[in-house]
Amino acid sequence: MAKIGKIDLGEFPLLLAPMEDVSDPPFRIVCKANGADMMYTEFISSEGLIRDAIKSRQKLDIFDYERPIGIQIFGGDEEAMAMATQIVDVANPDLVDINFGCPVKKVVCKGAGAAILKDLPKMVKVTEAVVRSTKFPVTVKTRLGWDEGSKNVEEVAERLQDVGVQALTVHGRTRAQLYKGEADWTLIAAIKNNPRIKIPIFGNGDIDSPQKALEYKNRYGVDGIMIGRAAIGYPWIFNEIKYFLETGNMLPPPSIMQRIEVCKTHLEKSVEWKGPRAGIYEMRRHYSQYFKGIDHFKEFRTRLVMADQIDEIKFILQDVERHYLQMEVLV
Repeated sequence: MAKIGKIDLGEFPLLLAPMEDVSDPPFRIVCKANGADMMYTEFISSEGLIRDAIKSRQKLDIFDYERPIGIQIFGGDEEAMAMATQIVDVANPDLVDINFGCPVKKVVCKGAGAAILKDLPKMVKVTEAVVRSTKFPVTVKTRLGWDEGSKNVEEVAERLQDVGVQALTVHGRTRAQLYKGEADWTLIAAIKNNPRIKIPIFGNGDIDSPQKALEYKNRYGVDGIMIGRAAIGYPWIFNEIKYFLETGNMLPPPSIMQRIEVCKTHLEKSVEWKGPRAGIYEMRRHYSQYFKGIDHFKEFRTRLVMADQIDEIKFILQDVERHYLQMEVLV
């Protein structure tokens, strides 16, 4: 049973990864409806929160139906992280997560994200500052290390647990790898097998099918799995994995109707949360993912991307429904 503080996540929880420009409330609602056990906001800059940057503050929006949910923050300055944590506390999340894993240059250049893996004393101080500044459980997401020659995540796990971190998620790549190559979970398993480690350990990286989820669960013994890119345009992956773990059978893939309904929900929530212009614009990146693998969809995708009114998009989705249901009848 995986527990973070008093949060009971069940036997083998599936976590939705915090993804910049993806893990917003509209995306989270469709993932929650399709089986995600725990979710996180997009990562939020500690400096942005302190400056009262509108985009940073908007990312604090969380809703009761999403619970349990964590707010993830990043930064390299312990004082700024402490102040940001106090701001986060007001939003009343279930936990506060620290990003020590983002490999993106603009984050790393500020000494934040994965950059802090090069300075473990600083990582410990920043973590202590966050733990002291919140009444909620603190968790961390990180990577194996900075590069192949400095995979220090086993030491990281011990030191973070010692200063009060209550769960750790490890992405099975170094910062130098970015998202290339195959994720290596052997060090994640080593942390889990360390008798000193008492907190839940979650694995992240390359889980894109129910079969792989079962294989990695059995091989590496983690307490749960965090899923990121595989959920984009395919929130069904959470329930598919759960069903496979329980029964050994595969759920049928989502029908065209299910794809349309989830896409429509995502669109409506996007417009509701961001307003018509931004909501419609930011949905454009999702259409090709929702209908990936559907034969002859290119023309519809082009129309969806060009449309700039919600009623027009819904009309196109009705066309999609009619077209593919008619094809099924013909078959």
